[in-house]
Amino acid sequence: MDSLLSTKQASEYLGLAEKTLANSRCSGVGVSIPFIKIGSNVRYRQSELERYIETNTYSHTSERRGKHV
Repeated sequence: MDSLLSTKQASEYLGLAEKTLANSRCSGVGVSIPFIKIGSNVRYRQSELERYIETNTYSHTSERRGKHV
């Protein structure tokens, strides 16, 4: 079973501010990671965070793999 992380836990995992994740959820711009709403609580699947990291991993600065956010 996939672990569900709070916004705080997800932000620590990614090294981002909680506000960055919150702003991206509201605006749809920036860090694009699927999330789950359980009542008023927001959770992120750890596998989605790992997928985001993998998708945004590069060997050099000029490398591009299509759409990245």
